[in-house]
Amino acid sequence: MAQYLWNRLAAGLLVVFGISVFTFALVHMIPGDPVRMMLGQKATQEQVEHIREQMGLNKPLVEQYTTYVTGIIQGDFGTSLKTGQPVLTEIMNRFPATLKIAVTAILIAIVVGIAMGIVAAKYKDTIVDRAVLTLATMGVSIPGYWLGLLLMLLFAVKWKWFPIAGGTGLKDLVLPAVTLGVYASTIICRLTRSGMLEVLSQDYIRTARAKGINESVILFRHAFRNVMIPVVTVVGLQMASLLGGAVLIEQVFSWPGIGTLAIDAIFSRDFPMIQGTTLFMGIVYVSVNIVIDLLYGFIDPRIDVSQQKAGA
Repeated sequence: MAQYLWNRLAAGLLVVFGISVFTFALVHMIPGDPVRMMLGQKATQEQVEHIREQMGLNKPLVEQYTTYVTGIIQGDFGTSLKTGQPVLTEIMNRFPATLKIAVTAILIAIVVGIAMGIVAAKYKDTIVDRAVLTLATMGVSIPGYWLGLLLMLLFAVKWKWFPIAGGTGLKDLVLPAVTLGVYASTIICRLTRSGMLEVLSQDYIRTARAKGINESVILFRHAFRNVMIPVVTVVGLQMASLLGGAVLIEQVFSWPGIGTLAIDAIFSRDFPMIQGTTLFMGIVYVSVNIVIDLLYGFIDPRIDVSQQKAGA
């Protein structure tokens, strides 16, 4: 297990390194002078050059990247060109809001997705199954930003059940979390249904039913337990995606998370903030995936993750 953990950490570091290189190169290809945008058009050339030299932007790209990586290793993500504050400080100030909306959304997705998947599998080829599949297809097809605007129009503007946008309270959390959770719940639902259908056709399930075991016990203790591994995998991937992919939803609902911070940084050509938010979310994504891999052995002790990955 220890060797497997070190291998996963090494692979994760390579991924993070690739993200840092790609982001650094992409950011420096964006047109526009960030120093000129920060100082304004009335700034003199001498002022611009002084700031560029102070921030190291006049150095070769390789030297800039080396300095950037050295700072990252030391916990220094740079300084925001827009606010003058440390990038990591601003990210950590926004991360709790993103974590709150992501965790709430994934909890909604788990409860709704698993319940719908089990019900659809139990009532296969009935009107209940077809209704669940129709809802799942709609959920995976509707763009998140459009669904968010629709929910806002109905529940905030027309019926006034929830605030429109801009807050961070419990009522402000409901609409963005539901919007994010819809897509994830459809993925979990479809995977749960397909896994349950495969398990329910096994001989040991028919034997359990022949013995007169309660149907709920069969569904949850015998069937769903054997579907948990792929479901946990998808839940982990969706959680990582929600942490890093809530940008549009945060913008729609003016949610003060990392997504909004990244969008503002892009519009203001704040290179350090763009690099910092992208790299931070990459680290989060890789970390969540490593944790999910390690959970396999706890969910089912028969699984040796190190042997499983080595064989793959």
